[in-house]
Amino acid sequence: MNDKVPFWKKFKVPDPMVLIFSVLVMSAIVTHILPSGTFEREEVNGQTRVVPGSYHHIDGDPAGFFDIFLAVPKGLMEASQYLFIVFIAGGLFNVLSSTGALENLVGTIVRKVGLKNRGVIIWITTFVFGFFGVAVGFENNIALVPIAMLVARAIGGSNLVGAGMAVGGIGVGFALSPINPYTVGVSQQIADLPLFSGWQVRGVLVTIALCIVAWSRVRAIETHPASEDEDDENSLSKPIEEYSLESKDWKVLTIFVGGLAYMLYGVFAHAWYINEIAATFLAIAIFVGIACRIPGDRFVQIMMEGASSVTAGALIIGLAASIQIVLEEGMIIDTVIQGLAGVLSSLPVTVAAIMTTVVQGILNFFIPSGSGQAMVTMPILIPLGDLIGISRQTMVMAFQVGDGLTNLIVPTSGGTLAMLAMGRVSYSSWLRFSLPLMLGIYALSWAFIVAAVLLGWQ
Repeated sequence: MNDKVPFWKKFKVPDPMVLIFSVLVMSAIVTHILPSGTFEREEVNGQTRVVPGSYHHIDGDPAGFFDIFLAVPKGLMEASQYLFIVFIAGGLFNVLSSTGALENLVGTIVRKVGLKNRGVIIWITTFVFGFFGVAVGFENNIALVPIAMLVARAIGGSNLVGAGMAVGGIGVGFALSPINPYTVGVSQQIADLPLFSGWQVRGVLVTIALCIVAWSRVRAIETHPASEDEDDENSLSKPIEEYSLESKDWKVLTIFVGGLAYMLYGVFAHAWYINEIAATFLAIAIFVGIACRIPGDRFVQIMMEGASSVTAGALIIGLAASIQIVLEEGMIIDTVIQGLAGVLSSLPVTVAAIMTTVVQGILNFFIPSGSGQAMVTMPILIPLGDLIGISRQTMVMAFQVGDGLTNLIVPTSGGTLAMLAMGRVSYSSWLRFSLPLMLGIYALSWAFIVAAVLLGWQ
């Protein structure tokens, strides 16, 4: 009998720990192959930028055998803020789950919309998370991911479907956001463009991309139904018809939404980031515990159980951070940037514009921070674009696409790994599930970029 199973479905992705440690070893080997080098930096308006044309070789320090193992605890320390927010968010949602408020909210919404309209529920959920990605950010939304897990299980989908709605919606929304301050804002500042100019084109792109995400998740629920092997925590405890919201639920939801509103105020008004957001999550958990009169000892137990349930995912974040440690200490990141920029300069304009997204995707493996990557690469790519005929607005979009979309699949993206930890989804499963979608959205983005080049978008 002929085996008609596609090869990509037969391929087994290794355990995330094995996969990431293998990448760590390969990164250490590369430090012995590539020459060490660096760009000169300068301070411009209080920000450190690369000086184009200043790359030069330096004496390197390739990773030794013991350095591979030493990079792991260094990575755990480097990624400590992500580890802590995962532990605290895990505790918070275990507290919320113990009250039943979120389950009652999801169950009530599904009951009113109707299971027969689960496609509508997926579209709405995806766009809600997409809106948070566009307007709020990426890591800021880590604690919201388990809500999508509840929605997915309520309509008969697996944790992967829930992660597809939440992580996919947030990730694509953030990656292609017309008002992303970390990528678009920093890049346009370097390119001397008006802040968030060209938002109309980016707005159309992100809307179409989110439609693709929602459509793919509607199809995925048929092939990824809820499994009894998955965590019972994400399953509803009673039939949909029995759900309603009581006064205690409204009290918990008010505290939760109020805490999120306070967090957003801090993010936009005071530039809060991971530590402040984690502190807000902890405060929400404590206030919910007080409002529901959960005894202190029991509250601590619930928090610890929630934190322990995401330990594996948190440790993966630290292990992934060790890769960047090896690359930085080997002093080869600037060498990679210089080499890739040289490749772009030799290509036709439209091909160079598309390849810019590929280059940025590769660099995102080495420099996961969007704003950090912009500060390093855009001072090189903007002058390069001027020379070869790619407008600055198009170059900013190419950077945004390459940096943002790869956040959803590279193992060095702490935010993505944290969200997967919250959703109880392994990195290997997520990679197989999301890669085809990412390729489709890349193709869409490339079509926009080619059109921008041909039309001379300014």
